[in-house]
Formats: sequence, C-alpha cells, structure tokens
Amino acid sequence: MADNYLERKMEEYRERTAGAAARKPGATLARLLSRNRSHRGYDSGFVVRGDQLLRIIGVNTRIASVRNRQVLRFRPVLADEAGKVLPHIRLGGALPELHLPLPGSEPNAFIICCSTVGESPSVGLDLGIAAQSMLLQAVEIGLNGICIGAFDREEIRREFALEFEPLLILAVGRGIERIELVEAGRGERLDYYRRDGVHYVPKLRLEELLLK
Repeated sequence: MADNYLERKMEEYRERTAGAAARKPGATLARLLSRNRSHRGYDSGFVVRGDQLLRIIGVNTRIASVRNRQVLRFRPVLADEAGKVLPHIRLGGALPELHLPLPGSEPNAFIICCSTVGESPSVGLDLGIAAQSMLLQAVEIGLNGICIGAFDREEIRREFALEFEPLLILAVGRGIERIELVEAGRGERLDYYRRDGVHYVPKLRLEELLLK
C-alpha cells in the first residue's frame, strides 16, 4: 500500500514538473536573435566576470571553421584592463555627433579577436561565425555586446603585447539601451538612428532578401 502511494505521488510529481518545463519559454534561436542587438551603452556598475568571458569565448571550441583550420585566438579583457582599450575604439559610426559611448556608459569588458594567419576571405568567414556565436552566447547568459571594427590596431596590439594582429573587438556587458528593429523596403535608408531615446535599426523584409 505504502509503495503504491509513493509511486503514485512520484508519478504526479513527474507530470507536474514535465508540464512546467514545457510551459517555460526556452532560449530558442529566434529569441536569442531578437535580443542580440548591438549595444553602445552599458551599465557601468555591472562588472563582467572572468568566467563569463571564458564561457563566451568557449563557443569557439564547438563552431564551424573554414577547412577546420581554427586560426582565431582571443584575448579576454576585464575591468582592470578596460582602460587600455577604451581610448582606441569608436562606437556609433553612423551617429558621430553623439560621440558614443556616452560618458558613464562605457563597456568594461572586451574580447580581442586575433588571427594566427594574414587576413583573407576564409579568415573573414571564421571571424563572422565566431563573433555572432559569441554574442549569442553572451545574450544567453544575460549579457549584451557589440562588434567593434573601428579601433587602432597598432595601439591595441602594443597595449596588450599581442603576438598576432587584432582584427575585431567585442565589447561585453549589461546593455542599458532600448533597441527596436523596424522593417525596411527596397531603396529605403538602412542607417540606424535614434529618436526620443530609442535606438532604431532598419532590417530588410524577407521578401526583399529573396532572389527571383
């Protein structure tokens, strides 16, 4: 009798927990993509931990690489070294009048992406796959980021005594911006813009992306 009672209770518990898991929204790719926006302003009071940066960089042990050469290398930069990066980067190229990031909203963690070989189309493919994958991982763990291509390569290489040429920098932190996607059609301007404190990013509709 007791055994049957416990067995029924365990079965009821399994059904309840299975139902709750099914109802809980998961970190689907669509959800991650919608949240993976380029933030140019961050919560300066939030400090990214070393283990979080390593988890983000760790996706590179599982993603695709052209001919599986795996030529990319990564230098994590935490808050104590962020000052070496900030003077040499530029954010918001389409909004130069704002001089982003605004004072007090600077990111305090970075990932410097380097290559063991010279730049080439295949390295560019690897870099794009790596950057997107790392930013998606950042979003999954509750952080935000942005790819930074506008930076002084020689100064960054010197500041960190890098063995290889830096090609891209990712800023990582807790974004504080409100960012909205807006649909765009053929011939419309695609530059991002700001209005009433909201950062708008035009994205082409699906039908504009299809070749006929």
